[in-house]
Amino acid sequence: MKIAVTGSIATDHLMSFPGRFADQLIADQLHKVSLSFLVDDLVLRRGGVAANIAFGMGQLGLRPVLLGAVGADFADYRSWLERHGVDCDSVHVSEVAHTARFVCTTDTEMCQIASFYAGAMSEARNIELQPVAQRLGGLDLVLVGANDPEAMLRHSAECRERGYPFAADPSQQLARMPGEEVVALIEGADYLMTNDYEKSLLQQKAGLSDDQLLDLVRVRVTTLGKHGVEIAGRDIDPIHVPIARQTQAVDPTGVGDGFRAGFFTALSWGVGLERAAQVGSLLATLVLETVGTQEYDVRRDLFVKRLAESYGDQAADDIRPHILP
Repeated sequence: MKIAVTGSIATDHLMSFPGRFADQLIADQLHKVSLSFLVDDLVLRRGGVAANIAFGMGQLGLRPVLLGAVGADFADYRSWLERHGVDCDSVHVSEVAHTARFVCTTDTEMCQIASFYAGAMSEARNIELQPVAQRLGGLDLVLVGANDPEAMLRHSAECRERGYPFAADPSQQLARMPGEEVVALIEGADYLMTNDYEKSLLQQKAGLSDDQLLDLVRVRVTTLGKHGVEIAGRDIDPIHVPIARQTQAVDPTGVGDGFRAGFFTALSWGVGLERAAQVGSLLATLVLETVGTQEYDVRRDLFVKRLAESYGDQAADDIRPHILP
């Protein structure tokens, strides 16, 4: 499949707080909260939802096309992604702004407080999909990930206009979008990707019931944290996939991106929704077990073994032929 992944491309500044955020919050003083957390460490990592997803797809053998806006400081990052199978030829390079920054602190309960500086990302609204489709000879799927809100709306509108299948993945940008923009973003999507909180927020903002939501999108994929993944669609029975077995939880940053990379890669192999969600869940677990969003390796034999341990031998047998040695 020819998959274009649109969304943020950023540098992650990841810190760890040796305590619980909840212990530092006073319930009746939240309106004037003023806190500074002394952290134990600082790690700089490559990130951004589109780059994370594209990296994961590359790890599984695809060659996704990355679409987003970056600064002139992207050169080293570009080399890294291209070495890991990502097509960066359509990335827009700003002449005035730096690549976006994600600054995140994680406590001992895996709760996070984060800020995001958009930088060059605001220029993503200038990116058109048609030249990418012409360069590739068509597009089988466009993933519209968290990005400059105007870029997200432009991408989904162009997908509808030109008939490109697309997945709507509003993620953290739901907080900035009014209900009418949410509907404009997701309408006609082949897949809607959210976690359970985002699904509730989306429905509240857009005033949609579960049935009305499925009138707008073909398949709804909702991640449920430790409770797994729920998939619903117009013409399919509901599917629930538990999380994959993990060795240890190290850093939750980018776990959702890992799931999306595995899910859509597996769909490109021609497997069903349940099997795709299993591959996505295992890739998400690899991210969870690693500090940083692009610091894991997919090793075929180990990946297939862990898939069998989590979901059975048949799942492993179905996936084994598709993963590169």
